[in-house]
Amino acid sequence: MRRDDNEPGANLWSRHIARAGAAALAVGIVGLASPASAHVTVTSSTTAAGAHAVLQFSVAHGCEDSPTTGITIQIPAQITSVTPTRHPLWQVTKQIEKIDPPVADAHGNQVTERVTTVTYRTGTPLPDGYRDVLELAVQLPGTAGTDLLFPTIQTCQTGESAWIEVPQAGQAIQELERPAPRLVVSAPMDDTLHHMAATTPRTPAPTPGDGVTLAALLAGLVGTALGAVSLFQQHRRP
Repeated sequence: MRRDDNEPGANLWSRHIARAGAAALAVGIVGLASPASAHVTVTSSTTAAGAHAVLQFSVAHGCEDSPTTGITIQIPAQITSVTPTRHPLWQVTKQIEKIDPPVADAHGNQVTERVTTVTYRTGTPLPDGYRDVLELAVQLPGTAGTDLLFPTIQTCQTGESAWIEVPQAGQAIQELERPAPRLVVSAPMDDTLHHMAATTPRTPAPTPGDGVTLAALLAGLVGTALGAVSLFQQHRRP
């Protein structure tokens, strides 16, 4: 795996944006596009806000029967931590850009650059009708409801497929011929909430030596317990 700032970036995507816009316009005029029998899709080991996740990009077919030789995945700006998994049949490269101004990650560290695209190439083409899975380890954004899109270019021995279409207002994803892989961040899990709470300063509990009566101390403990139960129930609600 190597750092490569000359990967197909702006030129690769700009070449397909006009096509995607034209495709969306055509769908709006005709009313329904014929969906492909299989898509390049993404699934995640977790969608919990702030969690570390492994994203699996599934490639299920070639380009009009032509074997697949490359997959380029565009990383959404909301993701600043990406680690591609090495694959024995694919060579992987990353395109990296500077972040100005820097942003803070979930641990408070300053992030000054991020991966914008990850490209897998193979000298052993994936035949049409055979499936492979490519993985990226990422840290998901900390806000539930964040919509993450991963526009993907599939390169084949003959031709290519641009999985970059996004539903327009009132349009179902099933109407798209080549939808961009996407996932939505869900509410944080209990362990994520615990990690976040552990970084929040706590107010020291009063001690009897401070003149607090035993009755007041017991009342405070009961109130704290009830508050914890209420908070737990709120986070457990769907």
